[in-house]
Amino acid sequence: MGWVLRRRDHGGVIFIDLRDRHGITQVVFNPEVNPEPHAKAHQLRSEWVLAIKGKVEARPGDMANLKLQTGEIEVLVSELCILNTSKTPPFPLDEDSEVSDNIRLQYRYLDLRRPEIASNLIMRHKAAQAVRSYLSDNDFLEIETPMLTRSTPEGARDYLVPSRVNAGKFYALPQSPQLFKQLLMMGGMERYFQIVKCFRDEDLRADRQPEFTQIDLELSFVGEDDIMAVAEGMVKEVFAATRGIALNPPFARMTYQEAVSRYGNDKPDTRFGLELVDLTEKLRGCGFKVFNTVIDKGGVVKAINAKGCGTFSRKDLDDLTNYAGNFGAKGMAWIKVKEEEWQSPITKFFSEAEIAAMRDALDAEPGDLILFGADSSSVVHQVLSELRLELGRRLGLMDSNVFNFLWVTDFPLVEYDSERKRHVALHHPFTAPFEEDLELLESEPLRVRSRAYDLVLNGSEIGGGSIRIHSSEMQARLLKVLGIEKEEAEEKFGFLLRALEFGAPPHGGIAFGLDRLMMMLTGSSSIRDVIAFPKTQKATCPLTDAPSSVERKQLTELHLRPDWKEN
Repeated sequence: MGWVLRRRDHGGVIFIDLRDRHGITQVVFNPEVNPEPHAKAHQLRSEWVLAIKGKVEARPGDMANLKLQTGEIEVLVSELCILNTSKTPPFPLDEDSEVSDNIRLQYRYLDLRRPEIASNLIMRHKAAQAVRSYLSDNDFLEIETPMLTRSTPEGARDYLVPSRVNAGKFYALPQSPQLFKQLLMMGGMERYFQIVKCFRDEDLRADRQPEFTQIDLELSFVGEDDIMAVAEGMVKEVFAATRGIALNPPFARMTYQEAVSRYGNDKPDTRFGLELVDLTEKLRGCGFKVFNTVIDKGGVVKAINAKGCGTFSRKDLDDLTNYAGNFGAKGMAWIKVKEEEWQSPITKFFSEAEIAAMRDALDAEPGDLILFGADSSSVVHQVLSELRLELGRRLGLMDSNVFNFLWVTDFPLVEYDSERKRHVALHHPFTAPFEEDLELLESEPLRVRSRAYDLVLNGSEIGGGSIRIHSSEMQARLLKVLGIEKEEAEEKFGFLLRALEFGAPPHGGIAFGLDRLMMMLTGSSSIRDVIAFPKTQKATCPLTDAPSSVERKQLTELHLRPDWKEN
């Protein structure tokens, strides 16, 4: 049984490609063998639903289609039952047809019949089953946490749900099960997991959705190494179950400071080189005023050696300069390394010793192209990080068949928010600091490292977690550093602070973005291709036309003003 994908009439014999969830099977209506079903087959059209009976036969050798799993057989039909007819679909359901996202999402039930989307969801199922099997075998309990909880606005914007029975009050949909999974540890569950829906009302892009799925873990009586080992084992099982790829943990590790210094960001793509090289001290006092001014103001000068790119045209360089401008660069200095000399408008400002120092630091050879960034460290890292990735794309250095995992560790505990004029948690306010850094917590909080860790795959963060604070005194101390006084802390997190006073065990955890992981496993360009019923970039659903208006009665029952209008 299945749907008609294609119908071909070869002047007597009729062939139908019959599709179901498992793939395509060729069925044959031969008038000389079975004239009755052949006569009915003339009326069949695309996406009609059929049931057939027949004899499975080997195709003639020269007619086999080795691209299909069933390409060496066909079914000679003896009985045909038309289960349903279909209107002409708004787009072809062949694998290679190009269709706009809005049309695909409006008719998502048809889009799901396309082999690419169907195979993505089948792979997602295999991944979820591998996760459940692995964690259950490793003594984890799958426990559900509430979907209706209280708002704790410390991260992204919450989705709010008005309460009918508690006038003027609201639930929030969880951005993550963070507080509840910590409470489970305090309740003695020791090893918890959940494949859970989370919600964030934030600006969207290709790899974000307003509702998304996490693989959520929390463990008691553990350190970072224990959690990383569990996570690596789980990822290994998922890759084996979905792609047949054998990973070899343990994965490489790198501190946050090293990642930013070498790659310009905290989620480096390590499939290729083109690393950032610091030239600040080597060029201090050089004749190039632009660099000197930056260095004197406390900025940095860094460079990338684009190996073999010395043949780039002036247009190529202008394009890269404009690209860098999108990320804050005021311009981009460059040097082409030639056999006889270094070619650039800026080479005249450097001494032979400075050129030699740059050559050694960058391992520069004839045919190379050196690209510079000179500004504050944050701007230089942003610009050169994006330039590095752009060069990786242009030069074909991002092999989609290579999976490079990297743990990034030792993140800063806090960062300064200039808009709110206070320190905020880099991950979340329940992350434990390094004990050896505690003496700096109040005096120099920006120097305090956290016991946080992210798992990065090919330049994308697929999972992140931390060891949590399990002392009520330490938790209150950190909240105060974040500008959250005792009264506010009690209002927002009182239930957690009270729980910490009753023998909370040392604990920590990690959460993986299942959607993003599946996007990478399937090689999809959009996260929407691995979710059954996704939203658009405007957080709308073309299929159901959500969000939608509701009746006046519903609003008044929820104690909301039915006459509200946007100013």
